[in-house]
Amino acid sequence: MEGMRYFEDYRLGARERSPARTLTETHVVQFCMLTGDWFPLHSDKEWASSEGPFGRRIAHGFLVLSLASGLLPLQDMAIVAFYGMDKVRFVAPTFIDDTLHVETEVVALDDKGAKGGVVTQHAQVVDHQGAVKADYLIKLLLRKQPA
Repeated sequence: MEGMRYFEDYRLGARERSPARTLTETHVVQFCMLTGDWFPLHSDKEWASSEGPFGRRIAHGFLVLSLASGLLPLQDMAIVAFYGMDKVRFVAPTFIDDTLHVETEVVALDDKGAKGGVVTQHAQVVDHQGAVKADYLIKLLLRKQPA
């Protein structure tokens, strides 16, 4: 497919920046409903402001990672499978109304033979003020270009 990126199209050190999206209260509430995780740090404004460590509600870590996944250009990649994540760290809280984007750098290319290879990217979720919110390695198994 034209515009599709295959394993061979990736180079060590290549960097990309995704489009941005604002994380809203609706995202948080829907994530609470989807997962059943109603921990008050995410769902109770009064508790979070008086008892929580950040003075207000924050987004779930898995919500931040899910939003970040949706910002990556996955539809343009010849993905066979999500291969995993390593070294996930939430280095700062993500607040409602933070506008996030993802910055990636290719850090490893692991050829898996005739059918494909694993592209490992160091990824950071960054807010509108330049603060890193999450830091991790993401691994994607990609097809090789058709013969």
